[in-house]
Amino acid sequence: MDLKRISSSLLFRVVIAIILGIICSFFFPDWLARVFATFNSLFGGFLGFFVPVLIFALITPAIAGLGRGAGKWLGITTGIAYLSTILSGLIAYGTAQLVYPWLLANQGEVEAVDVSEGDLAPYFSIVMDPPFAVMTALLLAFAVGLAMTSVKSDTLYKGSRDLERVVMKVISSFIIPLLPVFIFGMFLSLGMNGNLVDTMVAFGKVLALSVLMTFVFLTLQYALAGAIAGRNPFVAFKNMLPAYATALGTSSSAATIPVTYASTLKNQVETNVAGFVVPLCATIHLAGSMMKITLYAFAIVYMSGLDVSPGLAIGFILLLGITMIAAPGVPGGAIMAAVGLLGSMLGFDDAQVALMIAAYIAVDSFGTAANVTGDGAIAMIVNKFAKGKIPPTVSEEDGSDELAQAISGESDSK
Repeated sequence: MDLKRISSSLLFRVVIAIILGIICSFFFPDWLARVFATFNSLFGGFLGFFVPVLIFALITPAIAGLGRGAGKWLGITTGIAYLSTILSGLIAYGTAQLVYPWLLANQGEVEAVDVSEGDLAPYFSIVMDPPFAVMTALLLAFAVGLAMTSVKSDTLYKGSRDLERVVMKVISSFIIPLLPVFIFGMFLSLGMNGNLVDTMVAFGKVLALSVLMTFVFLTLQYALAGAIAGRNPFVAFKNMLPAYATALGTSSSAATIPVTYASTLKNQVETNVAGFVVPLCATIHLAGSMMKITLYAFAIVYMSGLDVSPGLAIGFILLLGITMIAAPGVPGGAIMAAVGLLGSMLGFDDAQVALMIAAYIAVDSFGTAANVTGDGAIAMIVNKFAKGKIPPTVSEEDGSDELAQAISGESDSK
């Protein structure tokens, strides 16, 4: 066991931040706690400024890159991956509506406390207006990305990839290292405002539910894939277990691609089909991440008493499925891409966003494992219809290795 690698990983640092935040909430004086409230105010303001830029910089080349694939099979595979992701979100929303009234009955009045309230008001705050709104960023990225697939400009495409690398450098060198401090401040605030115990108990139930539901959804995926491909779904799932286990350890769909590819071949998927579908789905198929984010988000909506109509909830899920293609296939990427929609559509404040990030990272590996294992099911479906029709593909560098290292604690690419 590599203790140095474990101790430098984001998950380890987040867990330590949560524990320290809880402990320090019992004895920190208000004046010291307000220092962290000030940091959270500034860091939260920066996230609000940066997230629209992140969405535009990451989604634009992702969409443009999709247009450089294998013709109609690119569209078919993308459509299947998106439908799988959206179906996961809709099932999660339906589960939340059905289960939360009794699962979270005792926490119905709990609210993820705003770090700026009461004695924990920041000493000062700075207004950081974003260059454009989150929805504007999403629509602009979608429009520019689609236009680039028609223009076929290598210069413009390379420029968008360069911007993507710059943004990912900001994430890996600034945002990721400071996330534990942000989460520490949030749990410190929860403890000093008296909502810590109820919130932790409630989210413990939601965390367990999210893990269970990823297995339920995998069962549905492989039942459908087995029926279409004419394969035993239990044997197919068993063949994918090495990929599932690897994703549990790495929390990275990108790092798991070689194992996912090898596992997919065991299910009699053609080499070129696996070589095309697996790397593509590592970026655009996030059914497990969607399951977790949706369950967590609507747990906070329920506990906080936010007014979110079914129509708004479905719209959130549909847009989240598009926005998460900005997730670069590394640990925590999906939740970072979702931050903007949580605030703009569901009305989450900084403390609620921090709670989402902490909960997501706590069981990030289970969502990633569900993502990559589901990629194998999609490969079986595509292989049924596209065998012999997809040429070999070569993935492009997107700068995700550095971000993976920043989150996992590794110093060298593997």
